[in-house]
Amino acid sequence: MNKISFIGTGTMASAMIKCITEKGIYKPDNIMGSAPRKKRIEEIKERFNVNMTNDNREAAQFGDIVVLSIKPQVFPKVASEIKDSLKENQIVLSIMAGVDIKSLQTELLHKKVVRVMPNTPAQIGEGMSVWTTTKEVSPREKEKIKEILASMGKELFVEDEGYIDMATALSATGPAYVFLFLEAMISAGVHLGFSRRVSKELVYQTALGSVLFAINSSKHTAELRDMVTSPGGTTAEALYELEKGGMRTVIEKAIYAAYKRTQYLKKVAEEKKK
Repeated sequence: MNKISFIGTGTMASAMIKCITEKGIYKPDNIMGSAPRKKRIEEIKERFNVNMTNDNREAAQFGDIVVLSIKPQVFPKVASEIKDSLKENQIVLSIMAGVDIKSLQTELLHKKVVRVMPNTPAQIGEGMSVWTTTKEVSPREKEKIKEILASMGKELFVEDEGYIDMATALSATGPAYVFLFLEAMISAGVHLGFSRRVSKELVYQTALGSVLFAINSSKHTAELRDMVTSPGGTTAEALYELEKGGMRTVIEKAIYAAYKRTQYLKKVAEEKKK
């Protein structure tokens, strides 16, 4: 597993390349990426000094691990291009949302598959990746995959692929929920009278400190919230309004809606194959 290639070199693939080279897991010479546009090929080559091509077949033949980092809607076309180029001992690692292992194996005529659901903080090495594999992937190969994913932040292996769809709704989509909450807090700060720059600084540091405090504490989040909440105080008043507005319920419903959408998109994709 000395070489790795990327079919598609978008944002997430770039994050992976950045992390695995910075952590010394792969040397640039042992990495190849593919992209359809000449401009993108030149950008990635200049940024990471890796091998680049516009031929997906060439990239598929290069890596011991072949990362599929393309949009799900173009997967059938790409699969038809590369399926005859894959060797039995290669590992196909997919970071495509909504494309399950059965579809990957069927379209690619390939058994050794890893499915990963990363999230955007991987771009700064603080991501969360949930992953699973087919039974054909050996323990030694799993260790290599784990090393790659750990370079982007934290990783969690699951035996049941169903957890990947759950992770899509919770951790993969999760940054958007957090960004919306930060946006609302910053706007509130501006409404109070802070400049947007100062409000942003206050909110970002508060959120960062709160998360780190929670991570390093053995207390339940409800206990941590109680520590900040004095009876009849300002925090109690603010929390009352949040609960009255249904914040907790809305968040839970939003995450469940994202999960159901994942299930729906999978069903649509399966029906299109028939």
